[in-house]
Amino acid sequence: MEGERPRSDTVTTTVSSHMETISLGGSIAYDRSFLRSPTGVLLLMEIMFGLLVWALIAGSEYFLFSAFGWVMFVAVFYWVLSVFFFLLHLTRANTRITKVPWSLVGLCFNGSAFVLYLIAAVVEASSVNKDVHQHHNYNSWTASSFFAFIVTVCYALSTYFSFQAWRTKS
Repeated sequence: MEGERPRSDTVTTTVSSHMETISLGGSIAYDRSFLRSPTGVLLLMEIMFGLLVWALIAGSEYFLFSAFGWVMFVAVFYWVLSVFFFLLHLTRANTRITKVPWSLVGLCFNGSAFVLYLIAAVVEASSVNKDVHQHHNYNSWTASSFFAFIVTVCYALSTYFSFQAWRTKS
């Protein structure tokens, strides 16, 4: 009995659950024509100028002024979402996920981005005044304010094109 090991009872349990998965299947496509479309060009401009907005603020002492915190939130939030939508459209993954009403999603995204960026641009422009002119971050904040208005115009145009796409699909 010394050489015998105690018997181990191994229990194997299997749990199953129903979960719906979305499969992209196959290889991911690359759509070159999207880069030349108005939507693609506007998304690239939103990404490029949006990056300038938050990078110019992030490189400064924005935390001293609460208004710049709001601008940072809007700029970074919509920059990340714009990159996501750009990659989604560039790889044509949106055509493979058919359960999502992409024209409505685009309209809601661009419309909300336009409104919140407009508010953020006005808040930022009004925060850059003569009181902060002596501050060494004045030029960065002024440039960021300028680019925020450019991004606002880009989102306004994207909202228009999204509305047109949504209206034709409805």
